[in-house]
Amino acid sequence: MLTPTAYGLAVLLDVFIVFIGARFLFAPRAAAAGYGVAAKPGGDRAYLTIKGLRDGTSGLVGLALLLFAGPAAAAWFALVIALVPLGDTVIVLRNGGTKATAFGIHFATAVVVLISAALLFAVA
Repeated sequence: MLTPTAYGLAVLLDVFIVFIGARFLFAPRAAAAGYGVAAKPGGDRAYLTIKGLRDGTSGLVGLALLLFAGPAAAAWFALVIALVPLGDTVIVLRNGGTKATAFGIHFATAVVVLISAALLFAVA
């Protein structure tokens, strides 16, 4: 029971972050608003594209590690990559975003990623 849960949560998180990356590439303004810090009209396009590329690549690396290197490598990756939503929490708070978005989306994501890492370590 633990193995399907560990793999299922890891795959779900990786696919979700690929989706978020694609959203930043194809609908950057809407994605920025959902992130918690609205994009400036007529600006920020390069930074939104960078965020999309970073997120999409992170999700694909997570999937590749899970598929080709196994749960231990994916667990270490998840442990390290949890720094991204923790950093996003601070970015939202420091740039006028709401506490609800910072903690309800980004901090909560970091917690779920850390739970995923723990589950993957448990089945490795």
